[in-house]
Amino acid sequence: MAEKTVTEVVERRAALTAGKRDVRWAVAHIYSSYNNTIIHITDMTGRETISLSSGGQVVKQHRLESSPTAAMIAAKKAAESAIEKGITGVHVRIKAVGGHEGPNTPGPGAQAAVRALSRMGLRIGLIEEVTPLPHDGCRKSGGKRGRRV
Repeated sequence: MAEKTVTEVVERRAALTAGKRDVRWAVAHIYSSYNNTIIHITDMTGRETISLSSGGQVVKQHRLESSPTAAMIAAKKAAESAIEKGITGVHVRIKAVGGHEGPNTPGPGAQAAVRALSRMGLRIGLIEEVTPLPHDGCRKSGGKRGRRV
């Protein structure tokens, strides 16, 4: 094999990356319960808010706040604002209610919100679930014999 000079290697690498744009990453925190869906886009540290939107901002009826349609519209709104500020890729963190009382599964709007972010042209990096899980903390309500209906 012929040895390559340093300049040939650098030129080859520059040619490969010429078509790719530089990705500016952010974190999309999606909180999805059975009552609402909140999309909060922050910088990588999570301290600076870039954009924020929820299902309640885009629909009139309370019963529709958690719907996939409302989540999609809210995610579009948040993504537009983030793209204006120069964000080109997001890592997604999905959170449900969790804890020792709430459900550990995300609501119906979580998947629709991720799909809408992707359709808006943002690159999706990692998708992780960050629902809080109990590890022997508070006692669950209902008493010794549970909730009697």
